[in-house]
Amino acid sequence: MPELFDFMPSPQAVIDVLTRAATWWQLAILLSGALTAFFIGNHLQNRLRPAIRPGTISGIRRTAMRTGVLVMIPLILWVWLMLATAALRRWTGIPTAILHLAGLLVGALTVIRMGVFVLRHSFSPGGKLKAWERVLTATIWSIVALHILGWLPAVIETLDEYGVTLGKTRISVYTVVSFILSIALLMLLALWIANLIHDRLMKSNALDVSMKVALSKLSKFVLLSLAVITAIISSGIDLTALALFGGALGVGIGFGMQRIVSNFLSGFVLIFEESIRPGDVIAVGATYGRVVAMHARHVVVHTRDGVDILVPNESLLTSDIISWSYGDDRNIRIKLPVQISYEDDPERVLGILEEVARAHPRVLRQPAPAAYVTGFGDNGINLELRAWINDPEEGVGRIRSDLFRAMWRELKAAGVSIPFPQRDLHFTGAAAEYPHGAGIPGNRAGSGRDQTPGPAENPAV
Repeated sequence: MPELFDFMPSPQAVIDVLTRAATWWQLAILLSGALTAFFIGNHLQNRLRPAIRPGTISGIRRTAMRTGVLVMIPLILWVWLMLATAALRRWTGIPTAILHLAGLLVGALTVIRMGVFVLRHSFSPGGKLKAWERVLTATIWSIVALHILGWLPAVIETLDEYGVTLGKTRISVYTVVSFILSIALLMLLALWIANLIHDRLMKSNALDVSMKVALSKLSKFVLLSLAVITAIISSGIDLTALALFGGALGVGIGFGMQRIVSNFLSGFVLIFEESIRPGDVIAVGATYGRVVAMHARHVVVHTRDGVDILVPNESLLTSDIISWSYGDDRNIRIKLPVQISYEDDPERVLGILEEVARAHPRVLRQPAPAAYVTGFGDNGINLELRAWINDPEEGVGRIRSDLFRAMWRELKAAGVSIPFPQRDLHFTGAAAEYPHGAGIPGNRAGSGRDQTPGPAENPAV
């Protein structure tokens, strides 16, 4: 087992290096370069920040300027160290080993910082990985720094000494660290490639919207699966050792994750059979709105109230769905009932209703609006106006309100009355002679005396 600090220089070697004048010259140049880069970099960053605010510039130019502002200080220090190293080698005999090593480390930090930022921003501009950006940068730079210093093999050998053996498989600290780093980097790369594929598919005019979503989700799933498998293999974990874990995972899926898997598979069924596509107007129970996105677990429905409702994919497969825009025919018919008095002419009113519908800009001319007599009610004649529209995504509540208001105005102007429930009481015979019931034989109302029978009148007394 190697000693933990075998790869470190001995104290005597450190003392020998520190006693040389060339070392202090290089350290002075390095310190002055760091101070110069700090002050100049801060000044340039403050000058350039207003130019990269949202809305000023966009696209590749904004990404490039943001990247430059982000690495301004290490970039200036890198240039300073390269120039100082070249100057010392050309005009003096001072060794430049420390400056050369520092230049490699600072240059690696600059390139890695730029690469991680561009990679993250290219598929996650909203900031899903923004919190991990610096951690990822520091991790990658630490590995590169160990390699530049020549310490990486010793660190790997030391970490590999600590581990446990499970059956025929040995898992060490190095195996775990290697797996974590591998899966992080590979999944980042897989998500970046998946985002590129998604952008290319969305720009294609040869594919249907649902097929674009299906291919995008499928490619993302395949790339992430390959990333996990590649990370397992590259870290040295035997795949046969995962057989027991795979069986336990299958039982867990069967019990605890069955709804998640069901929603996941239902999402692919919905996408491939194209029963629901982005842009469709649907109604699921009390939810009515336009489908704006389809994900692996749910569908996002944007309602007329301005809210987004996440409907599980499984519910869309097992529930009755009203689709207002299924297929190429987007025409839908709306029905507006109205009742008129028996004293009015229904033929005249039917014409008024049809004219009202034809005057609305959203009502289609073909099929033409039509009004019908649907029956005779208790209070009047039942009519119904039927009209067609082809923009269900705009909703039906507004047009129904517009048509009802126009119908009211036109019917009122034409003298047509809309009846309301009412009851008439008719008195016949003796009741007609006593309008208020007073004086009717057998009725004591209005007799002017107490209605409670006295002892002489009560047979029970």
